[in-house]
Amino acid sequence: MGEPTLRDRIELYYATVPLGFADAEKFGPLRLFVRKGEGAPYYGGPNHAYPVPAGPVRVSAGSASGGPAAGSASSGPVGTGITAADIALVRARQRELGVAESFEWLAEVTPSLRALVEAAGLPVAERPLMVLDPHHPLPPQPLPEGVTIRVLDADAPGLPAVLALPRLAFADVGTAVGPAGRAELAAVAEKLVADGTVETIRPTLLTGHKVLAAAFAPDGTPLAAGHYHPARGITEIGGIGTLPTARRQGLGAAVMAALATHAREHGVHTVFLAYAEAAVARIYARLGFRPAGTTLLIADQPARGQ
Repeated sequence: MGEPTLRDRIELYYATVPLGFADAEKFGPLRLFVRKGEGAPYYGGPNHAYPVPAGPVRVSAGSASGGPAAGSASSGPVGTGITAADIALVRARQRELGVAESFEWLAEVTPSLRALVEAAGLPVAERPLMVLDPHHPLPPQPLPEGVTIRVLDADAPGLPAVLALPRLAFADVGTAVGPAGRAELAAVAEKLVADGTVETIRPTLLTGHKVLAAAFAPDGTPLAAGHYHPARGITEIGGIGTLPTARRQGLGAAVMAALATHAREHGVHTVFLAYAEAAVARIYARLGFRPAGTTLLIADQPARGQ
């Protein structure tokens, strides 16, 4: 067999990275990642990788299509033979768990799934993908005076504010300067401490399952942040967000470049990302990212589990 294609590597990543935080339950040609502990829930989708990565896999007794025994390799091409009944079984399990009915998959690998999901009444959104040219040099990006970028450890005092930042950024979509600033950031950070979110994230930073970086103002306020989850030498960089009052200073691009560089320095050979806006794609293109297919997901579904 030859080297895996870029599409193969992205599929393998989607099938592997949740297993650090979730168990896989099989429903015929579909699988659902079920969170082991606290945190945002994961998605359902095609039984992506071939063979199935090592990890606990529970085969649903009620699966309409059957499937191989738990933990065994898939017995056929990925994404084939999916039926409306399979989708209904996954959705029923998600309702039983009390999580959103979310799915995520590569459009080019399983094109037939979109019509089935839409026929079930779930709206589908597109998120184009970009991959970083592995040979493209990625120098540090310019920063405003006094601003620094650093990777956070589990005990970093700024962790609550860094975790709060994307919530403000994604609540105010676009790249224009907005009203939310330091006061709003502090308020959201307090909520994340109070509801246990910060403590949920700390173990993933300790184990290296998550790498979190942020650009900090001289007074220690995080101005932009992002993260990645490495798996098998592959990673998707996500959660890149800038405090609305700090936009239009190149901070998001600087954090993206810092994360990609960190990933490369720690053994990651395939770095990709998804985007929702053309303006953002142009920024990433200048950093050396190029188009690499399309992820499909349920519109307005929660952010994938972190």
